[in-house]
Amino acid sequence: MIATGGQPGERPAAQAARPERRPTARSVLMCRPEHFTVVYRINPWMNPAEPTDTSLALAQWQVLHDTFVGLGYDVQLIEPIEGLPDMVYAANGGFVIDGIAYGAKFTYAERQPEGPAYMEWFREAGFDVREPVEINEGEGDFLLVGDAILAGTGFRSDSRSHEELAAIFGREVVTLRLVDPSFYHLDTAVAVLDPTPGQEHIAYLPSAFDEASVALLQARFPDAIIVNETDAAVLGLNSFSDGYHVVIASRATDFERQLREHGYHPIGVDLSELLLGGGGVKCCTLELRR
Repeated sequence: MIATGGQPGERPAAQAARPERRPTARSVLMCRPEHFTVVYRINPWMNPAEPTDTSLALAQWQVLHDTFVGLGYDVQLIEPIEGLPDMVYAANGGFVIDGIAYGAKFTYAERQPEGPAYMEWFREAGFDVREPVEINEGEGDFLLVGDAILAGTGFRSDSRSHEELAAIFGREVVTLRLVDPSFYHLDTAVAVLDPTPGQEHIAYLPSAFDEASVALLQARFPDAIIVNETDAAVLGLNSFSDGYHVVIASRATDFERQLREHGYHPIGVDLSELLLGGGGVKCCTLELRR
């Protein structure tokens, strides 16, 4: 049985065994949504017929940025490029561990110029850049948990990129197959709450995955938080954690409750305008691990 926060039948001993949650320093890359709009449709969230408000997107993004700064994070910025409205979703721009930046190679033509732009930023920032051969969308589909990398496939990143990932970083890569097009990137269906080796902790939405992937998640993370469909539908799982503070969608109220019960301090922000492009907190946040 999967232990979830506040679920009937959970033993007090299970709660007592939970580690004390402690924040750790974070360095992240973000991109201001100066050119944000929805003019094409490459995921179910996007509707070019529905108007978008760039100034509102900027204001909401600024709250997220300022929240990270207030938490003491090192926040780096990449210059937005006109004509690339999805560049705000910085998590898709690459995957960075130990100073090595594995570049992104996007599925759709509309986003493909973002890959070289992010790789150029990584080079100028002093990272060891590895140019991709296989289709992958960076930290949107790759999540570091402990010493392993959870890697999504099914809609965007090709499963062959998982082999490339393993060769570059020399870590175990666990393939997870997404089956619900509304959760087209792994970071929309899984939240890494504590990546610390030995006390790895995540939250996820089982219905976003095929049966084999759910079985893998159940086996590796028996104390995972299981998020309901309502909170997942506002991209509540698309959150960012430093091990104690978890920045989430403000409308994901039951997830907020569960996080508190598991010893975290959730912080809600409203990114409803950026949700029109299919992104939330984590989509806007690429972790830079030196």
